[in-house]
Amino acid sequence: MNHFILLLSLFLAPALADKEGQKTNQNFISNNASHKRQKRDWIWNQMHIKEEIDTPLPHHVGKITSSVRNSNAKYIIEGEYANTIFKVEETSGDVYAFERLDREKKAEYELTALIIDRRNNQSLEPPSKFIIKVYDINDNAPVFVQKVFNGSVPEMSPVGTPVTKVTAVDADDPTVTGHATVTYQVIKGDEYFTVDDSGLISTARADLDRETQSTYEVIVKAKDAPGFSGDSSTATVIITLSDINDNFPVFKHPSFHFKVPENISVGGEVGRVKVEDIDEPQHRNTKYSFVRGDYRDTFEIVANPYTNEGIIRPKKPLDFEKVAEYRFDIEATDPTVNLRYFKAGGSKSISAVVIEVTDVDEPPVFTKLPYEFRVRENDPEIRTLGSVWAHDPDAAKRKIRFIRRRASPNGDYIKVSDTGIIQLPKPLDREFSSSYNITVAAKEILEDGRLSDRESHAQVHVIVTDENDNAPELVYPEEPRVCENAAPGKVIVRISATDKDEISPRGFFRFSLATEDSNFSLVENYDNTANITVKYGQFNRELAKIHYLPVIISDNGDPDLSSTNTLVISVCKCNEKGNFTFCEERAKQVGVSVQALVAIFICIFTIIVLFAVIILLILLRKRHKKDLKGLGRNVAEIHEQLVTYDEEGGGEMDTTSYDVSVLNSVRKNGIKPEAAPSPYAQVQKPPANITSGAGEMEMMIEVKKDEADNDRDLLPYDTLHIYGYEGAESIAESLSSLGSGSSDSDIDYDFLNDWGPRFKMLAELYGSEPNEDFVY
Repeated sequence: MNHFILLLSLFLAPALADKEGQKTNQNFISNNASHKRQKRDWIWNQMHIKEEIDTPLPHHVGKITSSVRNSNAKYIIEGEYANTIFKVEETSGDVYAFERLDREKKAEYELTALIIDRRNNQSLEPPSKFIIKVYDINDNAPVFVQKVFNGSVPEMSPVGTPVTKVTAVDADDPTVTGHATVTYQVIKGDEYFTVDDSGLISTARADLDRETQSTYEVIVKAKDAPGFSGDSSTATVIITLSDINDNFPVFKHPSFHFKVPENISVGGEVGRVKVEDIDEPQHRNTKYSFVRGDYRDTFEIVANPYTNEGIIRPKKPLDFEKVAEYRFDIEATDPTVNLRYFKAGGSKSISAVVIEVTDVDEPPVFTKLPYEFRVRENDPEIRTLGSVWAHDPDAAKRKIRFIRRRASPNGDYIKVSDTGIIQLPKPLDREFSSSYNITVAAKEILEDGRLSDRESHAQVHVIVTDENDNAPELVYPEEPRVCENAAPGKVIVRISATDKDEISPRGFFRFSLATEDSNFSLVENYDNTANITVKYGQFNRELAKIHYLPVIISDNGDPDLSSTNTLVISVCKCNEKGNFTFCEERAKQVGVSVQALVAIFICIFTIIVLFAVIILLILLRKRHKKDLKGLGRNVAEIHEQLVTYDEEGGGEMDTTSYDVSVLNSVRKNGIKPEAAPSPYAQVQKPPANITSGAGEMEMMIEVKKDEADNDRDLLPYDTLHIYGYEGAESIAESLSSLGSGSSDSDIDYDFLNDWGPRFKMLAELYGSEPNEDFVY
């Protein structure tokens, strides 16, 4: 119905404009004369409207009016929310809100009022801005800024100790009394904590114990009106009690029992005792100590900073044979506990400890460490320095055998017997080494005669005392020289000496000349040096350019040792200022070190070995050639021969290589002349009843082939034998038919009759008729 009336009034606004305008102006002028503008003709009431009005829309906000009297006047409003949220009745100027307003979203609206002529839309009065304010109603409950708050407070804190603060906000207008005033109340956990109007939560008791309850859940309510009226909301507060050191440690067990071998190292772990401390780890500062027992010097107990356990460790070696069991009491306490929060039950906890030592097979124990012996050097009478001794610490009491392990310097200078006697195979030389160190191992002898695997070691130091057995030596200066015109008393050189033996603090060297010298003098400086000076001067280089001066040096030792050293002095030409201008070059004294001598010896030995190897190879080669020569022919000749013959053609160098009697024996029915058999071939003769001729030769060849096949000393049967060569210096051509292109029937062998008596047999074998003129 209200909507209908509003719409009807908007349509009838032009007709009623004048009447309503006059009435409105009269009311406005009479009631609000003070608001009349001097420079304008706008007149209106101050506009206010409550938020969230629950009556039907639209809601009347106010009225704008103008002093302009015009029947055609029309009111309009402009702005962001004009004609949407707010609308004006054109003729009366009443402003209506067509939506429910929320002050928490927008508290003020700024609009512009205009009055125009509806006929031509011309402004009848300049525009004017006005503000519509929204009045607050208490329509918002306080809201906590977070649903859950967290706080912490040390346990056992006094009453009123602040814990944390909660905050709730109210969106209503704080200028309106009671609309945005927030108060707080603990509705859960109020027996432990309280809250004030500012939201500060504090402790309500002084006996809050973390070990009893460490966390509390508190619910706080916030409301915005005093008393029991008004809206409210709640939030949860989680309060944690932080730990303080208010509890002493307590042993978990009344006693502890440990077993440990007797060979445990000093500082090793025997065992651990455990305590219980209900405080947090940062407040666990347990201190362990001995209460009863006489073993404070044997064991110690320290606290592990991470686990708070007590670690028992030996302070010295344990010995099963002496003490097999240890019993003592220990206590645990915490000196950092705050005594203000001391609780009943005692500040200390005591527990009994039993440590059982078990027996192990220990290595022998030396009675003294280390051993030191002194011996005079080069004393041939001293063969034994002393002995080392060790015993078996176990109950078995086995015998001990001693073994030398290491020595410095390395070598058999010092030996150790099985019974531990330190022996000297030969006298020691202090100049070689002033001290000798050896390591002696001791092992137990088991029942079966074997040595135990466990051993102990002792260091033995042998100090060699010095004997005066080395004469002093001259420290040769670099090329002593003297001017030929040197004045008497001129110092040529200062000489000094050295001695391989030890020099006592009061010891000194004495210098003297071996013979009286006419050119030089020796003057003692009494500081282990001496000066060589010119005696008379005016040297003659024509007579002697080099002088040899023998110097005797003694060491004043016991016994007194001396040595004669030759000092070589060159006479040189000098200028007027005494500077050397010319000296003959002389060979410098060159010494060869031991290392150089060893290197030279190794080189010489290597050369000798190489030379011996070369000689051996030469001898072997000669022997090999001799063996080949014993065969009587070279390799080429052996390859040429199928059978050796006693005779050959004249003029050849191999006349001893062929035995022609073999061929004769075949030709003469197997009767072989009495001749020495060839050392290279023994031919099996064919049967005597075989007729001579071509068949005999074939038979002979077959026999030779069989001998060649069965002779192991000949070349393999598949070797290619070439018979195309003859002896050196032979005037005949090759007798081999292997290279011939014709058969035997095409060759005329009559020319063999012309070769003389030596080829008569061949002429008879191959020729037609023998020549009767041959003379043998």
